Amino acid sequence: MKPQANAGLFCELYWGKSLSEAWSFGPDQSHVHAAADEKAPLPLYGFTLPQEPFLLAERTAAGYRVFVPPAAKLERSTRGDEFHPVPDSQLVQHEGRASVELPEGTTLRLTQGELHLFLQHSVAKDRVARFRLRDFGWLLMVIVLFLSAPVGFLIAGPSPERMQESNARALAAAREKEAARRKALGIDTPLRPLTPQEQQQSDGGTPLKKMPGSLSVQ
Repeated sequence: MKPQANAGLFCELYWGKSLSEAWSFGPDQSHVHAAADEKAPLPLYGFTLPQEPFLLAERTAAGYRVFVPPAAKLERSTRGDEFHPVPDSQLVQHEGRASVELPEGTTLRLTQGELHLFLQHSVAKDRVARFRLRDFGWLLMVIVLFLSAPVGFLIAGPSPERMQESNARALAAAREKEAARRKALGIDTPLRPLTPQEQQQSDGGTPLKKMPGSLSVQ
């Protein structure tokens, strides 16, 4: 989306270095009035205005024409450069009011005391194209797929019978694996119980002598 120049007027009011207020006026608003009143289009306190409401800016073919309050200091910045005072020779006097042009890429700063009012062009973007019929088709397809996923899981999901068969197969595989391991170790044949004669035979070790009932240490 390409930006449109001269889309409107953007104003910021600073108290020292702190942003106090900000306003944005669309291109359909050809005149911007300021006054020390909350109901004014631009509530502007702290600036000396010769009358209220005060015509602060009006739209022109090239952008905006800004009218400077009598007690305000006017500075200008072009393309983000430092602010410099605007010479009186560049001000246009009309019926006792001084004005200056605000072309695209320029920022004006009006200062009175600790208040700084910045004025520059706002930038708007082209409108987003409306949904077309094909877009609605894609959206409908996504919705259908999203809703059909849980239903498909319930239909094709594991039933209790399938879960029981799966568990039986897992147990059988575990038994086969354990039998193969025991066969590899040679312990797959069950042990034969000892006969009474084998149980009485000595294991070949040294017989122990009879130990005293008690021991004492001197």
